[in-house]
Amino acid sequence: MVLSTIQIGKGEWLMTKQSARDRLAQAAFALFDERGYEQATIDDITERAGLGRTTFFRYYRSKEDVIFPDHDRLLDQIRDRLRTSSHGTALAAVSDAVRLVLLHYLDEGDLARRRYRLTSSVPALRDREIATVARYQRLFREFIADWMGDGAEQAPARRALRAELMAASVVAAHNHVLRRWLRGEGGDPTVELDQAMGEVIGLFAPGLGATGAGTTIVAFRAGTDIEQIVPALRRIARDE
Repeated sequence: MVLSTIQIGKGEWLMTKQSARDRLAQAAFALFDERGYEQATIDDITERAGLGRTTFFRYYRSKEDVIFPDHDRLLDQIRDRLRTSSHGTALAAVSDAVRLVLLHYLDEGDLARRRYRLTSSVPALRDREIATVARYQRLFREFIADWMGDGAEQAPARRALRAELMAASVVAAHNHVLRRWLRGEGGDPTVELDQAMGEVIGLFAPGLGATGAGTTIVAFRAGTDIEQIVPALRRIARDE
């Protein structure tokens, strides 16, 4: 980490402690805001950040890579979390894994919102984002298919379909909550994600969805106060 002065706009400078990777990202987004994505070059980015091309390619393979988070690392974290689960804890592992992704974006803060605005306006970036989402969905689908196949009596074709549908729902639930946060809507996104995952589990997990009688309890590891979680659990139990 170094103490650096970075130009974030014409006549605007920011003194902050940043890694070279972060300096490049901040410089890139500032240039994208000023000139547009297509007009800003790698040389422009390195000049704005006060670094060389060699340093740029040490962290990023292309200009596109500056925009997106380190998805390979996030996918590895998800795999590690899923591998630690058993059949009985598989759904908790899926919920934890989804939370890992959400928390990464929340930690990025304004950078994540700037990325969202950029990818929404540049078709090539939007296409890459869609392809990346498919990687997450495939990872969840493979894990869920194994979980459903552990001692299950379902026909393989039906099990594969249900795994595909549940994985798509898991990703859709996460993206719905994330986009609400990116647009400045809603309340605590971690609470909203727990509620959304409760809906997904209620739809696909045998014995966990409300069936009219009895009580359903869905547990999540959360960093929020119990007072915030209890209302969500009550809504899930009533199958609202």
